[in-house]
Amino acid sequence: MRNDFFYYLLLLVLTVVDAWLLAHPNLIGQITIFWYDHDYLETLPKAMATVAVTVLVALLISLLIRRALSGSLAILLAVALLAICGYAVFQTYMRFSTGANQFMGSGFKTGAVLLPIILALIFGKTVLDLVATKKPKKRR
Repeated sequence: MRNDFFYYLLLLVLTVVDAWLLAHPNLIGQITIFWYDHDYLETLPKAMATVAVTVLVALLISLLIRRALSGSLAILLAVALLAICGYAVFQTYMRFSTGANQFMGSGFKTGAVLLPIILALIFGKTVLDLVATKKPKKRR
């Protein structure tokens, strides 16, 4: 129980930090958010709601994987989601390191990369929990 408390506390802190970073881009970032109509990132409450809903959906998917599925299928699905998150981290980093997005401010870029890292943390913990609780097969 104590480990879960610190895990959820870490997710809460990372969610707040990510929302703050996404809500405070530099001038070029503000123009880009306006131009591409990303109104869900314009203010801190909107960014907080966006990041919090994304994290909550990932936690619900993680809970469903642990409760509804069993054995190898659950582990396979959790590993697949972890791999997708790893790919999203790479793609987000590459996207914000080149082109016009590289001028959006280091805080905004860090916030953009932090969201898939948070999701990878959630699905990584799911994989670890599933592997740790997997029951060995009995031999006859």
